[in-house]
Amino acid sequence: MTIKALVAATCVAAIAASASSAAFAQAAAPAPAAAAAAAVTHGPALPGHCIISLEGSIGSSTVGKYVQTRLQQIATQVQAELKAEDTAIQNEAKTLEGQRATLDQNTFETRASALQVKANAFQRKAQLRERELQATQQKALGRVGQELDPIIRQVYQQRQCSLLLTRDAVVIANPAMDISGPVVTALNAKITQFNFDRERLDQAAAGAQTPATPPRR
Repeated sequence: MTIKALVAATCVAAIAASASSAAFAQAAAPAPAAAAAAAVTHGPALPGHCIISLEGSIGSSTVGKYVQTRLQQIATQVQAELKAEDTAIQNEAKTLEGQRATLDQNTFETRASALQVKANAFQRKAQLRERELQATQQKALGRVGQELDPIIRQVYQQRQCSLLLTRDAVVIANPAMDISGPVVTALNAKITQFNFDRERLDQAAAGAQTPATPPRR
């Protein structure tokens, strides 16, 4: 790999961590069926039939907005960390390229190989950080889901539902059958935020590899 290609590879690795919260942003977006439902005249609501937008409920809740903001903060921290290391590698690569004419072939190849090792380690680190961001997102949303589940059951019983459908399972439905509003209200009253940080998969892997201490006899 040439020095120019090496620099390009480190840029690609750094950019790989930039879209960590995109999936949450999509999940938090209100379902398009809501806009479509407002433009038609509905028949009577079906007794016992209820609808909920899980994505919309999470995304419009206070805790859901907090999670999205916190995930973006964590992603920004990761990007800053990777950017600093990426810049250092690129500067070293440019310096080495500038010294190429004054170095003997063996010295140049040795330093280029060492730089390649750094670049490879950086790529692995960037990929690890991306997996950590994904794991952080999944765990945070899982916590919201745990808080949301009993609320949905409670509202389901209060509304005397006999069937509950997710909004993405229907095209258009009478808004009177939608229980998303009271679910969000109850969720906001229950929890607005909780502390969480980036998951550390490297530490988890290191802990799993640590051999257990044999029992004393």
